[in-house]
Amino acid sequence: MRRHTPRLTSLRRSAVPAFRKEGRAVARAATEARGARPRRRGAPPKVVALGGGMGLSASLAALRRITGDLTAVVTVADDGGSSGRLRQELGVLPPGDLRKALAALCGDDDWGQTWARVIQHRFQTEGDLHGHAVGNLLIVALWEQLGDHVQALDLVGRLLGADGRVLPMSAVPLELQALVKGHDPTRPDDVDTVRGQATVALTPGEVQSVHLVPHDPPAVPEAVEAVLDADWVVLGPGSWFSSVMPHLLVPELLDALTRTRARRVLSLNLAPQPGETEGFSPQRHVEVLARHAPKLALDVVLADEAAVPDREALTAAAKRVGAAVELAPVARTDGTPRHDPELLAAAYDRIFRMHGRIGPWR
Repeated sequence: MRRHTPRLTSLRRSAVPAFRKEGRAVARAATEARGARPRRRGAPPKVVALGGGMGLSASLAALRRITGDLTAVVTVADDGGSSGRLRQELGVLPPGDLRKALAALCGDDDWGQTWARVIQHRFQTEGDLHGHAVGNLLIVALWEQLGDHVQALDLVGRLLGADGRVLPMSAVPLELQALVKGHDPTRPDDVDTVRGQATVALTPGEVQSVHLVPHDPPAVPEAVEAVLDADWVVLGPGSWFSSVMPHLLVPELLDALTRTRARRVLSLNLAPQPGETEGFSPQRHVEVLARHAPKLALDVVLADEAAVPDREALTAAAKRVGAAVELAPVARTDGTPRHDPELLAAAYDRIFRMHGRIGPWR
């Protein structure tokens, strides 16, 4: 394994909390004034990917292969497993999806892959540490030490050699709530309010809509700035109601997604998710998003060509949100509903090249 002493030295110098509201406000105003400024020739596209869990990880693993200017904006509504326990005990943001995003951005060299394994490692014990991921504990420890979510995540990213930046979508822990028809199988026609991301993701009923508590959570300013300054924004894939939709329920983030000059790509799942989107067609995923954010226009809807039984229906649904449909083979060849990073990277690269380039990065 190669030596990384310079990296660690740099980390020690930079690990100083410097939270300044005024500075962030100035930076945000400057970003809005710039809009999607022209890039220098040969520069990679600025890409922001939004989501959570394994879906976002798949997207990041692909995107880091085609750009070095990549930001992940991650949902913070998780309330299960190690994240849920830390959230309940310490009142912190759930770190799990942030950890997964950081791991996905690790390089393919020995340093990156070693750290990816380390932060994903879960303790197996009879004691209180059972089930906790090392990366969760590291992230929370840095939050407590530095008192700043963004600086702590930047620090972890530099330690890991991550090919990009990871940001929470909000700086306050959020609760996901859903209106679900038939959540109780004994009352299939009743609509109940289901609370908690873990419960929503596994509901046997039909999710009608989702919302967040608090209802108008503040967005992290750096996440808003990244969206406004991007060339491309990628939403999905992932658990539709519990990982993708929450970003549209943060008013400042939705406003940025609506106003940005960036092109917007919606990346669809390879298969419906048991419970949460059981029986959903590809076009229904698009329709659900449009219902939750009717003012949000899209540019491209990306789907695996083998996962779209009715191409005309998907094309019609995409057209209603202003988007073209791109079909490409993006699934692994082992038969599992998982994205292949290389194939997904090729699909994103083709979209970035062919659909209204903003910056001359090629």
